[in-house]
Amino acid sequence: MSLFGAATTTTPATIANNTQGDLSKDVELTSPPEDSISDLSFSPQSEHLAVASWDNKVRIYEISETGQSMGKALYEHQGPVLSVHWSKDGTKVVSGGADKAARMYDLTTGSSQQVAAHDEPVRCVRMFQAPNAGEMLVTGSWDKTLKYWDLRQQQPAATVQMQERVYTLDVCQGLLVTGTADRHINVINLASPTTIFKTIQSPLKWQTRVVSCFPDATGFAVGSIEGRCAIQYVEDKNANMNFSFKCHRETPSSGIANVYSVNDISFHPTFGTFSTAGSDGTFHFWDKDAKHRLKGFPSVNGSIPATGFNRNGNIFAYAISYDWSKGHQSNTPQYPTKVMLHPIKEDEAKPRPVAKKR
Repeated sequence: MSLFGAATTTTPATIANNTQGDLSKDVELTSPPEDSISDLSFSPQSEHLAVASWDNKVRIYEISETGQSMGKALYEHQGPVLSVHWSKDGTKVVSGGADKAARMYDLTTGSSQQVAAHDEPVRCVRMFQAPNAGEMLVTGSWDKTLKYWDLRQQQPAATVQMQERVYTLDVCQGLLVTGTADRHINVINLASPTTIFKTIQSPLKWQTRVVSCFPDATGFAVGSIEGRCAIQYVEDKNANMNFSFKCHRETPSSGIANVYSVNDISFHPTFGTFSTAGSDGTFHFWDKDAKHRLKGFPSVNGSIPATGFNRNGNIFAYAISYDWSKGHQSNTPQYPTKVMLHPIKEDEAKPRPVAKKR
């Protein structure tokens, strides 16, 4: 069986009390970016991975069944690239950057073009299926706006004013969620894309770093710079299911906790479980329904700024590079910059069976 083939099964005896994950089978991506990695995204149709970097480039890799990788394409922005995402059919990659632009690369023609513009850096990009309008692009910027783009037109189809700079956004089915400065979280029903359905203050007390929608679009997870994650449901009737928890912290012998940023949250495409990754150089898999940690992995000896599962959920990619969480003085030439591919074992990300009551 290939390294990245079907998920490996384990016996109940293996699962018992085995929450420590294994990194020994992880494979390094060839020819990684030359500067810090900001985002990565798997194709929804094939084993291709797009990686965005502060070296102004987006690289697209092809991943083989054995976990080997080969560079397939590269295109550039005029500034650091901050976000990357795929079209539904897997033929196009979109990206946003500090050059205040979003670009689209067509894998069939090998060409890229600018498809969106803002007054400030474009922090987030997502492709989505718009009701009765086909596939569209949404961009979130530090200019405090959200813009929707029909890629056949040069001007935005619509603009939505945000309260503050957009730091993060995600889309799943008809749900769009943005996280801005000052801890505002906006929920939008894409059936009415220009209307903010609900605005809440983040349940976490510190700056929002990432929002990520549940695969069933009933809610979203929030990660903050202060080592916490929150699970939030959209509908008020499910408010009793909302909760938050501490993660990416360590308490040394001094008893004073070291707290790290939660940099990314990724949901498994079939199991609905999720990962968190942080500035402490660790990632963990969680079951939100059971409020349980499935696996915790040892430090990878560098901050993890971005993560993602592939379309089948049998590969977990995580970037290792400096995330500036400790200021410029910690950004040394020796700091690693790479992307690792972790083969998912079934017990790592699969929800635990619910114990039957006697």
